[in-house]
Amino acid sequence: MSALAAKPAQIDATVAAPSERRAPLAFIIDEESNIRQFVSLILQGSGVDTIEFVDGASFREAPIARAPDMVFLNVSLEVQDAVQSIEMLSNAGFTGAVQLMSNRGSAVLDTVKQAGEQLKLPMLPVLKKPFETSAIQKIMSELKLGHGPAAPGIKISLAETLKNNWVKFWYQPKIDLRRKQLAGAEAFARVCHPQHGVLLPGSFMPGADDASVLTLAERAPVSALKSGLNLSRFGVNLRIAINVPVNCLVKLPVGQIVREHRPQVDDWPGLMIDVAEEQIVSEITLANDLNKKFAEHNVRLAIDDFGKSYASLMKLKELPFAEMKLDRSFVVGCGTDKVYAPICKTVIDLAHSFGALAVGIGLEKASDAMALVSIGCDLGQGFLFGQPMPEERFIALPKQCVTVRAPTPAAAVAAAALQGA
Repeated sequence: MSALAAKPAQIDATVAAPSERRAPLAFIIDEESNIRQFVSLILQGSGVDTIEFVDGASFREAPIARAPDMVFLNVSLEVQDAVQSIEMLSNAGFTGAVQLMSNRGSAVLDTVKQAGEQLKLPMLPVLKKPFETSAIQKIMSELKLGHGPAAPGIKISLAETLKNNWVKFWYQPKIDLRRKQLAGAEAFARVCHPQHGVLLPGSFMPGADDASVLTLAERAPVSALKSGLNLSRFGVNLRIAINVPVNCLVKLPVGQIVREHRPQVDDWPGLMIDVAEEQIVSEITLANDLNKKFAEHNVRLAIDDFGKSYASLMKLKELPFAEMKLDRSFVVGCGTDKVYAPICKTVIDLAHSFGALAVGIGLEKASDAMALVSIGCDLGQGFLFGQPMPEERFIALPKQCVTVRAPTPAAAVAAAALQGA
């Protein structure tokens, strides 16, 4: 790719620096910043480094020290711009895949695609805008780039994964919907298997024995607190949430774990522990006791999948939860569904009446995020803003913010999504 390195520099300021571990690299060329950032965040969450270019001209003028594994190329009104970029890739000996993106008509797109094929470039089927997160994930899975989830059907015991230290905790961004900025994260257990790749909980949690589940629950806060410490070194203090079954929570030495591993900073925001609504709705007295016990250590409780037992919860005088996470069945489609929107509004109002923040989870569409903002939801979480990613990648988001003095990708995507992109 020496031909690419012979051009003067003019790269977009939102470049995401490649990691030292030589992860796969993708170029994203698109005039729309929200599309660039959206695709970039999905790819980074899958273990693919990205470099963004504001248009074809800036791409063609930029010195590139490393060849990309694939290129996402937008076809705008200036069709010739896309053709020129394709010709440059061909002249430089590019061998990766080219993914065209556009909202143009099929005839125009076929012309550009055929131009690439005539130059012997691997041209993927055109990606029509707007597209969902799953479309990008499918492309990366088919190309075997990044660390996408392993094939379904693989089962392994939790005990074995813990014994071999294959369990890792990945982090998903939580976004302040009003301020449009990174506000926290939630930790999710993943197994990085030497043969099968990344395994989701469905592969290792069913049938897990109680001792192994408790061991996993013990490791979750330790990992979250250590990640919080790493973040604090860059001046970023985020409250990280973990998921713990109630029967494990009553056995955990939470105070001791926090004392030993918490970041020693004055403005440490604390730790959040999510408990499932169906596990705690009949144990409100227990929840109050745990809340009082944890409060002195700056540990708060959140109720997950909130809304399923709304009828029983609304009768209570108080709930000891700092956050109430709306059940995703209410959130998905709330931007267009006339039934879900008022349900979300009612549940959000109930959360606020108890002094809690309302969190919309499972967000994948900007229309749903905008709807939640309009009805008062506080935080948002979902593939729209970023999927769960390894600790080093999550930490790189605010680290980039500190080093280049630009918004983190998650915050940028949030802003774009909430502005009607």
